[in-house]
Amino acid sequence: MSETMNNEVAAVEPSVTFADFGLAPEILRALTDQGYVHPTPIQAQAIPIVLQGRDVMGAAQTGTGKTAGFSLPIIQMLLAHASSSMSPARHPVRALVLTPTRELAVQVAENVKAYSRHTPLRSTVVFGGMDMKGQTALLKSGVEIVIATPGRLLDHIEQKNVSLGQVQMLVMDEADRMLDMGFLPDLQRIINLLPKKRQNLMFSATFSPEIKKLANSFLDQPVLIETARSNATAEKVTQIVYKVEEEQKRDVVEFLIRQRELKQVIVFSNTKIGASRLSRHLEQTGIKASAIHGDKTQQERMAALEAFKQGEIEVLVATDVAARGLDISDLPCVINFDLPYNAEDYVHRIGRTGRAGASGDALSVYTEKDERLLVDIEKLIKQTITRGELTGFAVRPRGREFERPERGERAQRGERPERGGERTERPPRRAESEVRTDRPPRSYGAGPLPRREKVDPWFLKPYEPTNVARPDSNQNLSGAPAKPKQKIAALLGGLPKPQPQ
Repeated sequence: MSETMNNEVAAVEPSVTFADFGLAPEILRALTDQGYVHPTPIQAQAIPIVLQGRDVMGAAQTGTGKTAGFSLPIIQMLLAHASSSMSPARHPVRALVLTPTRELAVQVAENVKAYSRHTPLRSTVVFGGMDMKGQTALLKSGVEIVIATPGRLLDHIEQKNVSLGQVQMLVMDEADRMLDMGFLPDLQRIINLLPKKRQNLMFSATFSPEIKKLANSFLDQPVLIETARSNATAEKVTQIVYKVEEEQKRDVVEFLIRQRELKQVIVFSNTKIGASRLSRHLEQTGIKASAIHGDKTQQERMAALEAFKQGEIEVLVATDVAARGLDISDLPCVINFDLPYNAEDYVHRIGRTGRAGASGDALSVYTEKDERLLVDIEKLIKQTITRGELTGFAVRPRGREFERPERGERAQRGERPERGGERTERPPRRAESEVRTDRPPRSYGAGPLPRREKVDPWFLKPYEPTNVARPDSNQNLSGAPAKPKQKIAALLGGLPKPQPQ
């Protein structure tokens, strides 16, 4: 049975400070460096419980400060094992943080590094899409805290670059997303490699039956901490939906951005091609925009995010791959270019704005075919979203760009959901072929088929070991393979030499 902490935000007195938790001076100094004095509600509830060594099951929306809620007590508890020695043996992995996406892993790693900057503790982050050599070198040099995505961690385990035999603390961040992405088999593999005696912390925005089942499988009498109602949206976020015609959606998004004079907004699309097309459309109209989705490289994603944070880009058009783990403060607005197929993704998307008590706007455009998706969203969040009027919006005449679809797409059917590991529910009553493929029926003798849309290889499926050449038993100590002796003909002296009597 789990205990439940008081979830009332008002229960956290403003007078409470991080110094009241008994944190080490080195940690308090790092917090002071960043200007942090008072904890958020989930930090105030979680930190004392984690410091007691209890398992925790935390229900927290994005932007609540849960990263500090688990990383600060982890650093505090590992300080007893901190060593300034250069020997890797003195720096075994003692804490493991699992995240669903690379973006979130980087965010958590940056926070952990900042909080532990004045301590001898070492941390690193490992994720797919990057060369393993640099990650391998850091792991083998010895680190106490590892932040990782499941697939890449299993790669390193497979190649014996890291040992989990001394892990004392396991954190599973955004567990709901990891299940959505199909990581359950990978998580089970990792859990089976950990010591039986350890502390477990699991955080999730929602507590579905699947999440509860996972929690029961490895949490030991956890304390349940809730800072917001499950599947609730922030009270200070103004939600409005606009019903439009399909061909008007891009113009409406442009109209909303200009009407509201938005200089920092994330626009969500269900498809990669949809995100790219909308980004190009906005750029052509003079709005600084960039797209981020599963086909973008890690470097491209990080560059786009940094440009967005610096104000060089006004609009970031993103698929749900980018919906989680983005740490962007004071985001005034998000726009749903497409309603998500999975209602829970709506909660995650609009959680990008109205963070830490700030106000924000969540605007959505939808068409008649999306009515069912809207019903599902309102049912989940238990409220009716305001229907807005597009006062002043004028329908534009269709230009050449609208007369024919781009290569490889057909109206609506050609735009398939972003598959960056996000295993979203299919739209209602759509044929299997409409979701699974963007190819037309095979016509024999009609030439080669259009090239299939590239799929992000880092999010798609449960772990598959990376193929790496392994030392062969035939190899000698120098690393060169041992060559078998060639047989020599008898006439050339190939007979065995007679042994002396």
